[in-house]
Amino acid sequence: MIVQQDDEEAPLMQQPEQPTARTPLPWDQFWILLLLEMPDFLSSRTLAPFIPQLIRDIGVTHGDESQVGHYAGILESSYYAAHTLTIFHWSQLSDHIGRKPIILIALSAIAISMFSFGLSKTFLGLVVSRIVCGAFDPSDTVVKSILMDITDATNMPKAYSYIPISVMIGNTVGPLIGGSLSRPADRFPDIFGRSELLKTYPYLLPCSISALSISIIWLVTYIRLKESVSTTGKTPLWELIKKGFLGQSHSRLSSVIVDSGEGSPGEVQLKPLALRALLTPKVLSVIASYATMDLFQKGFNSVLPVFYATPIELGGLSLDPPRIGVLLAASDVIHGIFRLLFYTQLHDRFGARAIFITGVSSGIPIVILFPVTSALARAYGIGMAVWLCVVIQLALKTSLVLCFPCMALFVRAAAPNRASLGTTNGIVMVVVAVAKVIGPASAASVFSYSLQEGHNAWSIYYFFIAIVFLAVGTALFLPHDPSVWEDSQ
Repeated sequence: MIVQQDDEEAPLMQQPEQPTARTPLPWDQFWILLLLEMPDFLSSRTLAPFIPQLIRDIGVTHGDESQVGHYAGILESSYYAAHTLTIFHWSQLSDHIGRKPIILIALSAIAISMFSFGLSKTFLGLVVSRIVCGAFDPSDTVVKSILMDITDATNMPKAYSYIPISVMIGNTVGPLIGGSLSRPADRFPDIFGRSELLKTYPYLLPCSISALSISIIWLVTYIRLKESVSTTGKTPLWELIKKGFLGQSHSRLSSVIVDSGEGSPGEVQLKPLALRALLTPKVLSVIASYATMDLFQKGFNSVLPVFYATPIELGGLSLDPPRIGVLLAASDVIHGIFRLLFYTQLHDRFGARAIFITGVSSGIPIVILFPVTSALARAYGIGMAVWLCVVIQLALKTSLVLCFPCMALFVRAAAPNRASLGTTNGIVMVVVAVAKVIGPASAASVFSYSLQEGHNAWSIYYFFIAIVFLAVGTALFLPHDPSVWEDSQ
């Protein structure tokens, strides 16, 4: 049975007027959200530079270089597999018990899993660490929900223009930590050469520094972050556990309380809607666009460091972890500065859909540069021509990075009501998380397949180009700007 009430069906007199002036950002809470954007990027990017070498060290490939990318993809996808199974429930829970408790759980999970990763000596141990992190880490989705809670349509693009500060710090510091501090006993024997702990666990130091930084963010969040949603009148936690999220009646989840005794008499307070009521055409179109874009982006990010680390004779560039870390860090600095300085102006000038379509379309030249760079490296070695191709490829990725704030605006506009914002965000993130599982694993596997003798070396490039065309096709169903959907409500 379809729910009886949502924002589109509510009387017009009960809807807030569309603000005409840009609302100032609530900086007393917004700066904490900027901090909370860092842990996911800091932790994952700390691991990225040394994962290929770590996989070689533990011996799971038995010396077969073509299998390094395959196992790297499995490792990255294990996080997103666990994330997929839990993210919706964490997001829905945040609509009922609040965002702050969920954020604190997520930060704890990331810190603990980073310590565990650094202490792991087997591939199974590495996978378990990433699974634990993925299962208990809904921070990215819930932080987006908080941002949507404390902003409106006039200041949300401006808020997202500041997010690159956090992303840039996390994406810059992470690779530098992972690339420069991995195997410290070998690289800095005068300082760490006597440490048996760091000789036994050569990747513990970068993981520990990342975990300590995240623990500090946990403390700041616990002290300063205010709850952004009211839990008054919501379903109690024990009742949610007892009945199950999807087992509750639609009437209980979607009922409207009039004159509840809190606030103004006759004030309408909407409760979170049931799952089926949230699967509107708007939400489904956002899901399709977001998932296909992220499928390409995560696949590309998974293959890129493996491509850099793969020997030249097999089609890569033979770069070591420190150099890979510097490349990734430098590119993220450029992406962050560009987004900080230009995203708001580009959004105001061209609209979210135009930016999104341009971003995913840039995937075509990005992919073409892989075989061009490989051919130049084989013919002339790592020289000026190769570095020029690397720089152009990383620069083109800037337009792809701009797709994410555009999608956040579409998610907010597609939500049937504000009380269901966290759940709507959770639904979208579930499908996106599935794409994040498929993207790294499939891309890394296809890349490894293409390196094997007798197989088509262009398989990985055909794979990426197909995803790009799919992403562009799904984007055509989006309106030219999210405000079209919000105005219709």
